[in-house]
Amino acid sequence: MSSGNQSLKKCHALLPTAGTGSRLGGELPKQFQELAGKPMLAYALDAFLQSPHIESIWIGVSPAFIDNPILKTFNSSAKPIHFLPTGGPTRQETVRNTLAALLKNGIAADDWVLVHDAARPGITPALIEKLILAVQASDIGGLLAMRLADTLKQADLDSVIAGNIPHVEKTIPREHLWQAQTPQMFGLAKLHSALENAIRLEADVTDEASAMELSGVKPFLIEGATRNFKVTHPADWELMQLLLRTSAK
Repeated sequence: MSSGNQSLKKCHALLPTAGTGSRLGGELPKQFQELAGKPMLAYALDAFLQSPHIESIWIGVSPAFIDNPILKTFNSSAKPIHFLPTGGPTRQETVRNTLAALLKNGIAADDWVLVHDAARPGITPALIEKLILAVQASDIGGLLAMRLADTLKQADLDSVIAGNIPHVEKTIPREHLWQAQTPQMFGLAKLHSALENAIRLEADVTDEASAMELSGVKPFLIEGATRNFKVTHPADWELMQLLLRTSAK
């Protein structure tokens, strides 16, 4: 594909937000809970709104949540934000459903889609642009990721199964290991097809890249940033709150 055709491909953001965030508790799903002064989702939205290459933003929510008044607080005149009742029982189904909605709404099949976890509020416009600029010249796709810094130990399976204190089975070399982050950027129709196939096969895919890998693609790894960690546990919430408040000063 020529660079001229590549330049015509637009970029769109997709945020799956149908999860309940049960490990954090609270009345609202974690992505809508207030973090350092505003809903956690707002930080990722702001980053994509400030990214010049992003044309539109699509957010898949649970059908039961689509009428919640909080969604009306995320309006923007900068670029379109679409909330869709495309949430499914799993993350990959939510992404698959939302991708199908993009296609149905006339988004070009070969446009780029950047799928991002709303639970990564540390994302920045600079990181988004770094990924886009590194990937858009290819027809492959890629993701933000971090080289592993810690020594990895594999536990003995018998102790884990028995519920005992595990022993070290072996140390795993980390030279070629990376920790996946988001956004993960792929062609719209290709990613939709890859996720359809993974779901049909009941494959253990935990992110978009692993679905693409299942279809034979080898995505690019673009170095991300430590601040782009995923907020999962209460300790993560406290750390992210400190980071965001410090960044705002």
